[in-house]
Amino acid sequence: MEKIYDMIIIGSGPAGLSAAIYAQRAKLDTLVIEKGMVSGGQVLNTYEVDNYPGFPGINGFDLGTKWREHADGLGAVFVTDEVQKIEKDQGRDGEDARRAEAGELLHAAELAPRADIKLVICENGTYRTKTVLIATGAHHRNLGVPGESELSGRGVSYCATCDGAFFRNKTVAVVGGGDVALEDALFLSRLCEKVYLIHRRDGLRGSKSLQERVFRQENIGILWDTVVEEIQGRDNVEKLKLKNKKTGETRELPVSGIFIAVGIVPNSQMFQGTVDMEKGYIKAGEDGKTSAPGIFAAGDVRTKQLRQIVTAAADGANAVTSAEQYLSE
Repeated sequence: MEKIYDMIIIGSGPAGLSAAIYAQRAKLDTLVIEKGMVSGGQVLNTYEVDNYPGFPGINGFDLGTKWREHADGLGAVFVTDEVQKIEKDQGRDGEDARRAEAGELLHAAELAPRADIKLVICENGTYRTKTVLIATGAHHRNLGVPGESELSGRGVSYCATCDGAFFRNKTVAVVGGGDVALEDALFLSRLCEKVYLIHRRDGLRGSKSLQERVFRQENIGILWDTVVEEIQGRDNVEKLKLKNKKTGETRELPVSGIFIAVGIVPNSQMFQGTVDMEKGYIKAGEDGKTSAPGIFAAGDVRTKQLRQIVTAAADGANAVTSAEQYLSE
């Protein structure tokens, strides 16, 4: 018989690894499917983490390593594969009927309804499970300009609340025109000497209330109709090459950091049609329950107010508790 897990966790970022730890402590037969060879998720790209309790100033890679070591120490099982979709187990194309007609003896588990069993179909194999936790996270939309990837974590940031404290009393730039960009600019204005808000259009897209606050803030300067063409610096961000879209004029802007807020993309496309979504995010509350019984979501991939390491870890714990309740029922 094929193995049926109690839980399969898709993703090994903060939410997935937290869930793996809680699942092992709950004695659930669990498998963690991770896409890459290294656990940790987005935190791996963070040069320094200063807001996770108990680990001030830790390197993101080191923090991810500690989580993985904790999960390994409890006996968590990992496999590297890429999930393509989740389906209900509807039997094996009449194979059971054929075997029954042939007079073969079927186990009780094989005769039981399979409606509550999920198939996690991956690139290199298919796994059967009673519950699934989707913890695939999200990724920040990049600008796609020279210097962005090379200086990521060294002045290039996608999270003002995560990294803003490192730029206290310095000059920084925020790229974007939506609510997140405006909120980032306001947050940074309380820490930094000067904040430049760079927007490619001549009007902001964020809420009017946020716009009014930005306009009132004396140390926020708005650069309209402007795009970033290059992020420059040797070891850290030193300046930006900017271009005015209307005039074609280019200039250099000295800054110590650039915060890119041009959108977040949840890693959920493979679950379209399986669970309800809202703007690409899986609809799930604090308990992690989705619209599909036995399928849960945790971390940045779900609808939530704050996407931080600490809230992702909490999501993983909550989702496992919900899965335990589902299994007991």
